[in-house]
Amino acid sequence: MNVAAMVVDLVERYRGGPAPLVAVGDPVVRRIAEPVAGQVDSELLRELSEIMFATMHAAPGVGVAAPQIGIPLRLAVLGDAARGIAPEVAAARGRVELAEFTIVNPSYAADGPDVGFYEGCLSMPGYQAVVRRSESVLATFTDLDGREHVERFSGWPARIFQHETDHLAGIIYIDKAETRSLSTNAALGERWSQPTPDAAADALGFDLR
Repeated sequence: MNVAAMVVDLVERYRGGPAPLVAVGDPVVRRIAEPVAGQVDSELLRELSEIMFATMHAAPGVGVAAPQIGIPLRLAVLGDAARGIAPEVAAARGRVELAEFTIVNPSYAADGPDVGFYEGCLSMPGYQAVVRRSESVLATFTDLDGREHVERFSGWPARIFQHETDHLAGIIYIDKAETRSLSTNAALGERWSQPTPDAAADALGFDLR
């Protein structure tokens, strides 16, 4: 089945609601996604985006890439209400509200120092690990109306953009993680909920530099 037929099938099945998330181990999560280049019309692409937002909200999460619902297209949705975050945690991580938006054919260039924090993935539920990512990125993408954007993101929004864009290259966060930091969500909440992962690095034996 070609990508256009896959999108039509998924939209017909899940229009108006969330789609099932694809877990790590499925080849589509490791496949390099095709650039969006007119395979589907703009209305169908918009419906696909709406399903992806519904999936993100239901999870809940702060982003979903099209391969995570089985569609190998360079498309992702992002958004972070950043509610219920302790002020010291938000400050350390640069966790600020990120209004919801859709990115088409995105790319990014590192534009700041690398910083390490725990992150997880909806396609690998139950675990988190420390990933060093650029604190700031220069992001390039197109929106659903075909307008091109070049924007700078920093802090947690930059991390979200990098995480979701990596998905479109078949890259999962664990590929870039300090594997000694890998923790279950329960262990993370019990032991490593500090604003930064310095204590985890000391105890588990990984390098944050």
